[in-house]
Amino acid sequence: MTDDISPPAELAMHRAGSTNSQQRDGKGSPKKPARGFTFWAIIVALCITSLLAAFENTVVATSLPTIVEKLQIGNNYVWITNVFFLTGSAVQPLLGQIADIFGRRWLAVSIVAVFTIGSAISGAANNGGTLIAGRAIQGVGSGGINMISDIIVSDLVPLRERGNFIAIILAVYSIGTSLGPFIGGIIVEKTTWRWVFFITLPFGTAATVLLFLFLRVRSKRTTPRGALKHIDFVGNSVIILSSISLLFALTYAESPYPWPSWRILVALILGCCGFFVLLPAAQMSRFCQEPVIPPRLFISRTSTIIYINTFINSMMLYWVMFFLPVYFQSVFGSSPARTGVQMLPIVLVAVPGAVVAVIILARFGKYRVLHQVGFAVATLGVGLFVRFDSTTPIAEWVVFQVIAGLGSGMILNTLLPAFQAAHPEEDQAAATSSWAFIRSFGNIWGVAIQAAIFNNRVHRLLHVISDPTIREALQDGKAYEMGPRIFKAATSEQLRNEIADVYSGALKVVWAVGAGFGAIAFLLAFFEKEIKLRTELETEYGLEEEK
Repeated sequence: MTDDISPPAELAMHRAGSTNSQQRDGKGSPKKPARGFTFWAIIVALCITSLLAAFENTVVATSLPTIVEKLQIGNNYVWITNVFFLTGSAVQPLLGQIADIFGRRWLAVSIVAVFTIGSAISGAANNGGTLIAGRAIQGVGSGGINMISDIIVSDLVPLRERGNFIAIILAVYSIGTSLGPFIGGIIVEKTTWRWVFFITLPFGTAATVLLFLFLRVRSKRTTPRGALKHIDFVGNSVIILSSISLLFALTYAESPYPWPSWRILVALILGCCGFFVLLPAAQMSRFCQEPVIPPRLFISRTSTIIYINTFINSMMLYWVMFFLPVYFQSVFGSSPARTGVQMLPIVLVAVPGAVVAVIILARFGKYRVLHQVGFAVATLGVGLFVRFDSTTPIAEWVVFQVIAGLGSGMILNTLLPAFQAAHPEEDQAAATSSWAFIRSFGNIWGVAIQAAIFNNRVHRLLHVISDPTIREALQDGKAYEMGPRIFKAATSEQLRNEIADVYSGALKVVWAVGAGFGAIAFLLAFFEKEIKLRTELETEYGLEEEK
C-alpha cells in the first residue's frame, strides 16, 4: 500500500491502454462538457430515479412490523430487509463491469424496470416467501440505481464540480427519505400495506421513460461473445456466494441456532474465507484479465480508509433507521404514522446536511475535515441514544436525532468523491461500483448485527416481564415483530412499563455498539490524506452530442 504520493494522472500514465477522450479547444486546453437541454434532462431523470430509491429505502421502516404481522412471517422478518440489501450489494460490482462493457443507457433503463417489477411482486405477495422474492428483485434494482446514478454523474461532471450536481439529486432524495417513514405509517393505518410497494410503480414508470428518452451517452461497441471475456465470473460468484453465507450466519445466529452451532460457524467461516482469501486471490490471479474489484483501487492508504469508513457509515445509518421505529412503537406505544413523525428530526436534518457538505466539498475541495467532524458528531448522536427510555422527554429525543442526522449527513456523499480522487477517470466505473458495493454491504451488516444484538439482549431481559404469556410471545427472535401489538395488548400500566423496560434496555446495547463503530471510523479519518479533486473531465461515456 502506498502513502498516497502518486496522483491519479501519474497512475494512469503507467496503465496500458489508457485513453484520453476529452475534447480540447483550439489552445489545447480541456474543453468544458456541454450542459444543454439533454444534460439537464438527464439530471432530472436521475432525480426522479433517486426519489424512487430513497422512498422505498425508508417507507418500510415504520410499516415493517405491520407487514410481518399480516403475513405471519415470524422471525424471518429480517429477510425482508436483508435480502433487499443482499441482492443490491452483491450485483453492484457485476453491474459496474456491464456498465463499462455496454455503456450506461440500457443498463440504467433495465435497472429501473427491474426495481419496478420487484415492487409490483412485493405488493401483490400473499405470503412471506413471495414478499421476500419480490424484495430480492427490488433490491437488484435499488442497488443498481444508487450505483448507476453515481457513475452517470461521474461521466458528465468533473470530480471537483460533482458535489454541486450531487446536491441537486440529494435535495430530491431528501424528499423521499423524509416522507418515507411518515407515508409508510399512514398507509398501514389507513389502507392496505400493499400500497407501501405499489406507490412506487408510477415513479418507476416515469423514471424508465425519462432515462430511455434522454440518457443518450456514448458506449463501446462490442459483441455479446466479446463482452463475456470482460466479465469476471469467478470474482462475481465469490462475492455473491460469500454474501449469502455471511448473511445466513448473521441472520440466524442466536435465533434459531446458537452462536456455537456448527451451521452458524460454517457459514461464517465460509463467508469470511470467501471475502478475505478467495476473492483477493482471484482478483490478483494472472488468469483474471479484468477483476470485478481491481486490487489497484486499494494501493493507497486513503482509498482503503475511505472503503472501511463507507462500510461503517452505512452500518450506522441503518442501525438507526430500522431500530428507532422499534423504540417509538414498543416503548412509547406510538402508531406507525406517529412513528414517522417522531423520526422526522433525523431525516429532515441528514439529507439537507449532506447537500451542504457536498457544496462545501465542491467549493473548497477538502474532504478530510468533513469526515472527521461528521463521524465525531454522528458518533456522539448515536451514543446519546443510550439515554432513551420510557421517560425520555420529547426535546431530548428530538435534539439527539438532530445531532446524529447532522453528522451522518456530513459524510453521506463526501466519501465517494474522496474514493474517486485516488483513481484515474478510466477507473471511475470500477471505483464507483466497488464503493457502492461496500456501502450496500454495510447496510446488510447494519440490520443483521443489530438484530442479533437486540434479540440476544431481549432474551436475557425477558425475566423482567411478569406475564408468562408475553414472555413466550417475545422469545425466539419475535420481539421486533410483536413489540407494538404486545404493548397495546398489555392489560395494566405495570405490564406496559415492564415491556418498555425490556425494549429500552435491549436498545441501549444496540446504540452503544453502534457508537463504538462510529468511534473507529472517527479515528481512521485522521489517517486520510487530502488528494486534489480534478477539475478536468476525461471519459469515454460522455453525451453523444459531444462527439
